[in-house]
Amino acid sequence: MTLYEVLNGLDVQSGIPDVEITSLTCDSRQAGEGCLFFCIEGTRSDGHDFAAAALERGAAAVVCRKDLGLPRQILVPDTREALGVCCNNFFGCPADKLTLMAVTGTNGKTTNTYLIKHILEKAGHRVGLIGTIHNEIDDVTLPARYTTPDPIQLYAIFAKMVEAGCTHVVMEVSSHALDQQRVAGCHFATAAFTNLTQDHLDYHGTMEQYYQAKKKLFSICDVGIINMDDEYGRRLLSEVPCETISYSYQNVEADFTAHSINFALKDSRFALMARDRLYRVKMTTPGYFSVSNALAALASCDAVGVPLEEAVKALEDFPGVVGRIEILPTNTPYTVIRDYAHSPDGLQKILETVREFAPGRVVCLFGCAGNRDRTKRPKMASVVARLADFCILTSDNPRDEDPMRIIEDALPGFEPFNTPYKVIVDRYEAIEWALKNAQKDDVLILAGKGHEDYQVLPYGTIHFDEKEIVLKILKEMEENAQ
Repeated sequence: MTLYEVLNGLDVQSGIPDVEITSLTCDSRQAGEGCLFFCIEGTRSDGHDFAAAALERGAAAVVCRKDLGLPRQILVPDTREALGVCCNNFFGCPADKLTLMAVTGTNGKTTNTYLIKHILEKAGHRVGLIGTIHNEIDDVTLPARYTTPDPIQLYAIFAKMVEAGCTHVVMEVSSHALDQQRVAGCHFATAAFTNLTQDHLDYHGTMEQYYQAKKKLFSICDVGIINMDDEYGRRLLSEVPCETISYSYQNVEADFTAHSINFALKDSRFALMARDRLYRVKMTTPGYFSVSNALAALASCDAVGVPLEEAVKALEDFPGVVGRIEILPTNTPYTVIRDYAHSPDGLQKILETVREFAPGRVVCLFGCAGNRDRTKRPKMASVVARLADFCILTSDNPRDEDPMRIIEDALPGFEPFNTPYKVIVDRYEAIEWALKNAQKDDVLILAGKGHEDYQVLPYGTIHFDEKEIVLKILKEMEENAQ
């Protein structure tokens, strides 16, 4: 593909010859013959400082925001936006050949994308998925490094999806991705907003900046599917320029509403009122947040033409999501659940849900992440102390922070409550203690890791799959008891 074909759609003026472009990069170390280098300004370094090095390595041209006085430079107002547009062009405009459906919010993104994908597939569509756990091209899975990939990876994945015959793509769009314009060049048929609660303030600084980052998604979509039960969702409904569909399990004024909600250990049932019709819904996961996720998914699929009767029917055999209120096969007189909840709101939702059906004590094992927002640590402990009958405070991903220092930051959250708790710094040892001390009818929640099969420690990353660990410890306990 030639340079000016790659630049199509950008307002640029350049006297550079229309040479052949063989690759795109933001890393000067990867620059070579036929490469188009983009100068991206990051939090730690500025790509403009490496433009000359990219040219020395043989790059055909550099795309920059500042006049660097270099030969073969192409000036644009915004290099991040230009990167997205150029990626779409370079990979054959795959985004224009797919129905893109987005989900954003603090919690619920992953479950929503899986719900939407399941419904679409039941309706006969071939569907790609991009998100936190992994990426899926129809039935082929690929590892995911970030919730939303960078534009070069994103459009390459889109191209593979088109090649595989996919017609729809469901993707999680994070606030980081929106702030960094990783979805520049995309236009979404639908964008669902789940909720906004304290998280990622180490990056955004304030809740207002966090909200404004999320809001950007609704300027590049046709229909916004917005949660009326969330205070930021209600604000969003009055501020976005796109068409909106609201959903709620509390407010009858919403377009999609849930009534007569009933929970059991392994399912939820409710009546859906939408399009002036009533539908009976049964799904395989419990909790009000599960009902909310179902409403968002049903409204999203309805907006792209899936009949609601088919969508509702599809929910009956939804298999659930790894690490999202996942009941582990322990064959014990107590229940063990692993869940990705790692924020105050996420913990509150899982604990409130479990309290609805727990026959005995609710025991919560959790930790707080290192190198992340320290202000939410005592808030997380406070939520667990308020809603659990017993707490085990341990490590999550401490990264390069002292694990005990993280725990000390969280401990003040326990002070207003009389809830008994135990501190065990090593997460493996904490899980082992929890299993050995669990009582009949307890529901033990392992919160924070969810689908993750690793733990990031000060000395490096180790394999750490909590499902494997639980089954291994239980097997050892059984053998020792014989």
